[in-house]
Amino acid sequence: MYDPDRLLFDEIEIPAAFAGIGEETLASLRSAAIQRTFTAGQIIVHQGDSWPYLFQVISGEIEVMKSSCEGRLFIAATIRQRETFWGITFFQELAPSPVLLQAKVETTVLLWNRETLLPYVRTNAVLAWNLCQIMVARMLQASDIVEDLAFQPVMARLAGLMLETFGDVEDEYVARSMTLDDMAARIGSTREMVCRHLYKFAEQGAIEIKRTELKIIDRALLQKQAGKNK
Repeated sequence: MYDPDRLLFDEIEIPAAFAGIGEETLASLRSAAIQRTFTAGQIIVHQGDSWPYLFQVISGEIEVMKSSCEGRLFIAATIRQRETFWGITFFQELAPSPVLLQAKVETTVLLWNRETLLPYVRTNAVLAWNLCQIMVARMLQASDIVEDLAFQPVMARLAGLMLETFGDVEDEYVARSMTLDDMAARIGSTREMVCRHLYKFAEQGAIEIKRTELKIIDRALLQKQAGKNK
């Protein structure tokens, strides 16, 4: 029997989407899965395409993006190892995808198409409930994103991104792993605005900037700009 990736169920932690659904169902889902590997930067689905699949990330990361008619991109989410995601076409037949999916690094996934997986969802209450919980979590995440875009100025969003990206690193230079365009895509702004605010942070003494490196000098100041408590 075709077995695309036994590791998913046999050798690593069972993902939340498949928790508690029973060994027989797990084995059946394993045999129905399609394994795909995408290279870094490869587009998995274009915004506007019909894409009736649910997938589980085995390794790597996938970025969920919105694109504008002007060509600007906004990175709405990142799907990581053991996380589950699906196209809207999985639930609404022929509905166009509202997002673009792109592999951030080399990424391997297990795919199930709508026709194959829908009978399992309809007959297994635990699986359906798990997917509902994941959907609610995504809705809450989307709500937080909309709230930030609606009520947080660009400077606050950029400060929050820097705190998230650089973690607890302070008073030492670290590589600037994101370009200005990358940062703009993550906070829903432009590279010009990002550049302007980075230099404002530098003028305020919060950071020091080099061509390829950055150092956080005053984390408390960045937290204040981001509207976060210490």
